[in-house]
Amino acid sequence: MITLRKGKEDDIPDIQVMARRTWEPTYLPIIGQKQVDYMLDKMYNTGVLLEEMMKGYLFLIAEDNEESLGFASYSLTDPENFSYKLHKLYVLPEAHGKGVGKLLINEVVNKVRNGGGKTLELNVNRENAARDFYLKAGFEIKETVDIEIGNGFFMNDYVMVKAI
Repeated sequence: MITLRKGKEDDIPDIQVMARRTWEPTYLPIIGQKQVDYMLDKMYNTGVLLEEMMKGYLFLIAEDNEESLGFASYSLTDPENFSYKLHKLYVLPEAHGKGVGKLLINEVVNKVRNGGGKTLELNVNRENAARDFYLKAGFEIKETVDIEIGNGFFMNDYVMVKAI
């Protein structure tokens, strides 16, 4: 049975492994190895993940019999407007089709709702098939953005939003 639990500092190495295992099959065809390596180092190094946890990013870990299958992280980004952001949601390739992503996104939405949230926003690469997953989960495309992230690399994303 798939269960969700709150992620903690001890989970950082596992989060890093899951990120690498999900990013390569997802993003190699879209952005190539150099940008994948650059972004993984930039977004998933221990210091960055620890800082996110200390800033109040909430991590959820999906497990089946203590075997990690995926994770999500989100945080309150605009307290005045009760707006939250989903920063990360990744499911291991071998767990696709088992409802792990749906379980994670539904739990994030429930926690945002219970926290008084009015909207949940995310960025997704315009060529990432996860865009369709988010559309089915009730998100709408708000805008198209190209974000410079250094070393000549860009994130070519859709910003998507869901009213809670």
